[in-house]
Amino acid sequence: MMPHSRTAGAVALAVLWVASPSARVPVDTLRATGGLPAHIEGAFESPRSFQQSDDGRYVVFDRRGHAVYSITDDAARKIVEVGAEPGRILDPSAFDMDPRDGTFVVADAPAQKERIQVFTASGSRIAGFTLPGRALPRITFDSFVLNGVGTIAFTGDTLLLNQPERGALITEMRLDGTPVRTLGGLRPTGQESDPSVHLAFNSGFPLVDPGGGYYFVFAAGPPMFRKYDAKGELMYERHIEGPEIDDYLRSFPTTWARRKLTDGESIPLVNPEIRAAAVDRQGRLWVSLVQPVTYVYDTTGDKIRVIQFRGADVIAPSSLFFTKDGRLLVTPGCYEFNATLQ
Repeated sequence: MMPHSRTAGAVALAVLWVASPSARVPVDTLRATGGLPAHIEGAFESPRSFQQSDDGRYVVFDRRGHAVYSITDDAARKIVEVGAEPGRILDPSAFDMDPRDGTFVVADAPAQKERIQVFTASGSRIAGFTLPGRALPRITFDSFVLNGVGTIAFTGDTLLLNQPERGALITEMRLDGTPVRTLGGLRPTGQESDPSVHLAFNSGFPLVDPGGGYYFVFAAGPPMFRKYDAKGELMYERHIEGPEIDDYLRSFPTTWARRKLTDGESIPLVNPEIRAAAVDRQGRLWVSLVQPVTYVYDTTGDKIRVIQFRGADVIAPSSLFFTKDGRLLVTPGCYEFNATLQ
């Protein structure tokens, strides 16, 4: 089912979005310089995160396979298995790793109850908790779903979640689930009368800046991001603009088709424009669109590069991860790229 009322939507969007003219940045092509061998990558059902610890171990989060793999010596070993019990994962939605020691977190939803677990580098569970309420999808695109724990950032000591129902863009929690603080007020959307759409437009990617502070990239609605300092104070806000986004803005709806859940409740089908986002170790923000294009922004929020990734074919990244030595790891395909910016 597709959104409707497209013409009216383009008019309504103008209330939220005022595009400004900017110089067009040419598209650069980055070709893969390496990656996992085909016989390993082909064994995963749906790799949604490909990361590497600082000591060189690769980790792959296979979302559809309900598993986490450690890759060493040209072989993959499953270190977290499918299951609803503690120490296993079922219906997982998000993953992140602390590259310093290889500990990682997985968000899943057994019996539609949102759960977060923390694991050692070898896959042993060391902490975990369940969030109140049910796991309801907010944003859908093919197999890409964002719910309350659709994205997560792991600092090693705390977790950053996007829970707009709490009234903030980012919720920081300890590893036992105790809230530490919230950062970033929700943006106005013009959809406040429909809470589900309003929350979808405030869903996205909480990201840690290695140089200090945080980014938040909105996944749906008018494309934009915000930068916060270490205290959680807003530093700046930027619209994400470019010719690749024009069709998304022109066809923006005011009403959305809805999906009926088993309990009779219905939710709007809100498509994202942003598929993935990450911050490199120099503090630059990389934002991958639904179209197979990635925008790169410097630390002041200016767009400095537009990139298209190529492996065996053109890639629309579903995850980005920067290694200690400056390589970029991308899914799907579990490819490596030279991410050095001239």
